[in-house]
Amino acid sequence: MADKPNIVLIFPDQLRGDTLGCVGHPVIQTPNLDRIAAEGVIFENCYTNSPLCMPARASLMNGRHVCEHGVWHNEMSADRHGPSHVRSIRDAGYHTALVGKTHLYAHGPAAGHTARHVHELRDWGFEDTLELTGPLASGRMDSPYTDYLAQKGLLVRHRQFIRSYVQNMRSGRFRPWEEPPCPLPAEDHLDSYTGRMSAEWIRNYHGDKPFYLQVLFPGPHDPFDSPAEYRAIYRPEYMPVGTMEVPAEPVAPYVRGVLQYSVLDGMTERDKQVLRTFYYGKVTLVDHGIGEVLRALEERGFLDNTWIIVTSDHGEMAGDHYMLHKMCFYEEALKIPCIIRPPRGTAAWKASGLCDQIDIAATLLEVAEAKPFEGVINMRSLLPQVKAGPQDPNAQSGKEVMFSEIWGFSMVHNGRYKMAIEARTRRPVELYDLASDPRELRNLVNEPSLEGVRQELLERHLSLLLNRLDIDRLEHYEKRAPAILSRSPWR
Repeated sequence: MADKPNIVLIFPDQLRGDTLGCVGHPVIQTPNLDRIAAEGVIFENCYTNSPLCMPARASLMNGRHVCEHGVWHNEMSADRHGPSHVRSIRDAGYHTALVGKTHLYAHGPAAGHTARHVHELRDWGFEDTLELTGPLASGRMDSPYTDYLAQKGLLVRHRQFIRSYVQNMRSGRFRPWEEPPCPLPAEDHLDSYTGRMSAEWIRNYHGDKPFYLQVLFPGPHDPFDSPAEYRAIYRPEYMPVGTMEVPAEPVAPYVRGVLQYSVLDGMTERDKQVLRTFYYGKVTLVDHGIGEVLRALEERGFLDNTWIIVTSDHGEMAGDHYMLHKMCFYEEALKIPCIIRPPRGTAAWKASGLCDQIDIAATLLEVAEAKPFEGVINMRSLLPQVKAGPQDPNAQSGKEVMFSEIWGFSMVHNGRYKMAIEARTRRPVELYDLASDPRELRNLVNEPSLEGVRQELLERHLSLLLNRLDIDRLEHYEKRAPAILSRSPWR
């Protein structure tokens, strides 16, 4: 095999940045993620460039902010012919592969089987593909996973469960803390299948090139259908309760929308704790699949010559602020894991500077010695920090600000203040001071004494971002927005 190291990107869907044992969570059991962190660097303040699947994944793939690539929602496909870190890594001499959920095009009945989209993924630069869908889309779209279930006689049961979940959540016939566990054996769960097939790909790889493998777990995205034995790991009374306050006025439009979708009105602390056992159970299930990937790397003798990078597309509100899902700029939805383990590992340490997904894309390119992206604003590779170590003067450095965007709104975060504005009008809709209000209970967007803060964030940072706004893509989204936003996020 070539001298270059292998690269494995481990990418669960909707994994909160604080829900790992290695970052100090009081109850979560993530032994395999903790093992990776024990031999790597944790970037404690890593954020998504969009708190929604497709926009975030597009930014990771092409190194562009949402206002530039124009994927403002999950029903807008990214440009597969534009920049792609995967294609660049392939062109640098790597064999590229994926197992799991890409979500680089809209998933629905019209999309057909994922096998129909192999050519699209090859345009992105993937050579081997075992593409799956998310858990909800698996109720209406075929993939190798649904083929597997059909062969085992489990597909009808699975789809009845998914469709029942969607119908019951929309109608309010049961609340999220009443959600039943997965009706399939744990080994047949979508996330178990993803981990197993990723490990199988590693065991079967005998190419003469180094490989770049994306392991794209569809979980712990809702439904939080963790198998009963994984839920049983957690006792509700030990679950952290978190923020129980409902957002106070003024409430941003996207926050109001997520509140409406979440149907958590009347939720008690006990209800929320039960709900969290479901989510945590699914996190631990995903962690078990990550363990299978690590074992396969060890068995093939690859572990000492492989970079492992762990991150996610966005977080999960998990009942905080009486909200589920993401699609807002609260810390719970924005902050994502970022763990980087070099070949042979390193002494564990933590970096506290701001970073984001496009930094991870830059890091992957530098690890592969691939051509870097051109014309990107606010991007920095994390590789120099990892290599320099915790004693380096820049070990705790980060970017001055990070940006995140969704639904025609753009947000800037400088480590203390976080402000969101309408991208078209640049009207501020949210402003939080995390130093005095870390739980984000007071929206200070109308506070007169903070006018200088608002102006600096807008003129110095957000204007720089929005000067690159693709207005045609924004208008395309705005024309479709009423129809898109009238539909539930469980689509």
